[in-house]
Amino acid sequence: MTQRTEFMRICVAMVLTASAMRCGFAQTKTLDAAAMTDITASTGIHFNHLASPDQKFIVESMSGGVALLDFDGDGWLDIYFTNAPSVAMAQAGTKARSSLYRNNHDGTFTDVSEKAGVANPCWAMGAAVGDIDNDGWPDLAVSCFGGVVLYRNNRDGTFTDVTKKAGLDIDKGWATGVAFGDYDGDGFVDLFVPHYVDLDLEHLPAPGSQKTCMYHEVPVQCGPRGLKGAPDTLYRNNGDGTFTEVSVVAGVNDPQKFFGMQAVWSDFDGDGKLDLFVANDGEPNFLYRNEGAGKFKEIGADAGIALSENGQEQANMGVAIGDYMRTGRQSIAITHFSEDYAVLYRNEGGMNFTDVAHGAGIAKSTLPYVGWGDAFLDTANRGLLDLMVVNGHVYPQVDNAKLATSYKEPKLLFWNNGDGTFRDVSFPALQVRQVSRGLAVGDLFNTGRLNVVVENLTGEPMVLQTNPPKGNHWVSFQLEGTKSNRLALNATVTVRIGKTQQMAEVLSGGSYLSQSDLRLHFGLGDSFLIDGVVVKWPDGLEQRFVGVVADRFYRLKEGEGLR
Repeated sequence: MTQRTEFMRICVAMVLTASAMRCGFAQTKTLDAAAMTDITASTGIHFNHLASPDQKFIVESMSGGVALLDFDGDGWLDIYFTNAPSVAMAQAGTKARSSLYRNNHDGTFTDVSEKAGVANPCWAMGAAVGDIDNDGWPDLAVSCFGGVVLYRNNRDGTFTDVTKKAGLDIDKGWATGVAFGDYDGDGFVDLFVPHYVDLDLEHLPAPGSQKTCMYHEVPVQCGPRGLKGAPDTLYRNNGDGTFTEVSVVAGVNDPQKFFGMQAVWSDFDGDGKLDLFVANDGEPNFLYRNEGAGKFKEIGADAGIALSENGQEQANMGVAIGDYMRTGRQSIAITHFSEDYAVLYRNEGGMNFTDVAHGAGIAKSTLPYVGWGDAFLDTANRGLLDLMVVNGHVYPQVDNAKLATSYKEPKLLFWNNGDGTFRDVSFPALQVRQVSRGLAVGDLFNTGRLNVVVENLTGEPMVLQTNPPKGNHWVSFQLEGTKSNRLALNATVTVRIGKTQQMAEVLSGGSYLSQSDLRLHFGLGDSFLIDGVVVKWPDGLEQRFVGVVADRFYRLKEGEGLR
């Protein structure tokens, strides 16, 4: 080896070492920025979701939605946890208590479930928020094994069950991820109810009794494969406190009776009309394009969103939508069963989607787990949406079956690299193994830092707090419709700083059986001044603002100025 070659070798080694050090430093900085703090113990929340220890029946495995809403109008988010009994409890007439926790404004919460009148709605699955009478107060729809329960907000800290009065007591199916949205543009929010399995508690299939009741030769609960599905339902708001079932007329009734799991309303093609996405467990997803005049056309296959990239049906569970590419278009992430990957459908525009999960770097990490709640959120207030997924198996029997998997599973956080890819930065708090289901995101303490609330099927929930770098700024918008529906569901806000823009949408429902904050939160990085803000209301009105100052909560009433 010549002296020159040796010199070059040493130089290259030094460069590589320095590069590795810089890479390691950058990775450490990323982990520090992404890390969240588990604050569950300090919140005073002691909710405990009931669960059968052996989970013999599918209906015992699916509950666990969580909703964030300001039910008492004090400007602070409260938390509603759904609960469900075991089959044995239900047959004995024992109810499971859902819980509403009021925010005390000091980092703690108080259980007000009985006082508020929402402790025992039903065999509760999940919840979604919508203002059914446009009085400015959030009402609550609870999806049930046995239909839906509609709670009208009385504006005094209590709710009234108006299910029968509203005409929703006709729904008797196994309702799952319900969502409100004003699909016909009349200013009143309508309700879509996906249905799962047509199950009779008096004739439940025994574990291991059929081929579809085996998991790697281990006898487990039956379903959904091998069981009957149920059609979905759309209820049109009549504007007088009642709803009319219009599923067949609208073309969203699902005559094939797929296993409906989670619905999300959004104008995916930007034509001013609200479209509907429905995730179906183990079957193709639906994308209903709004054709106007109260009609929809199902285009999931043509849009590239019905199946995975290799043309396979997947066990579609939770649904997150977000503009993670900063293109002004909503993409869709969906969680799935173990031995399959969470899918990421990138919105290409014009109702065309591409499954980019592998190229984006999220597929591999999700393969071992059964995924449920998911959400796009800016964990570090840097102006990029990360993706969080919570997991938990459905079969407790896997713990003793030596299958290289477990009933309790960790959570996952994918850090947005800003180039269309993500990397797994699941920090220690997320490695705590739980049987998770619902996930909701919101600023619980009005600090400009997002919180994540996870409901677990077994045991207590988890509340996490993000810890953005101190130099990163943020802004939050709370919208109120006038001609548009009062909660401004499906209004969008676009924030522009220089040549970079971010878009977010006010959404009802989503994730898995859950409801996130209706306020729109944007991380702004080191920018304290926002160059431009564009608000697009559901009725078509567009408002523009310039020179908006960061680190503030803004309220905007349709047609008026920011305050």
